[in-house]
Amino acid sequence: MAKPITITQENFREIVIESDKPVLVDFWAEWCGPCKKLGPIIDEVAEEVEGVAVVGKVDVDAERTLGAMFQIMSIPTVLVFSGGQKVAEFVGVKPKAALVEALTQHA
Repeated sequence: MAKPITITQENFREIVIESDKPVLVDFWAEWCGPCKKLGPIIDEVAEEVEGVAVVGKVDVDAERTLGAMFQIMSIPTVLVFSGGQKVAEFVGVKPKAALVEALTQHA
């Protein structure tokens, strides 16, 4: 059962930029109500795209530099990367199908 990877400033380059697969990154925080609603959806996406894409999570409270780097103004924000470049962005709670589609169209 695939789980989202915890992404930090230290492993961001390796997991996101250097990945040969598309990467979904969920920017969230423990205190964020909508983030808690999106969390189980992100878990389902991780299971569904296992082997095809990578799914990770960034705690914006612990990783302020990453939040600032991508100008995250509200959470949850989900970014999709392909070839090390941001190719899609979602703000707020989105359905699983939309997130999976954004990943698989870049696989």
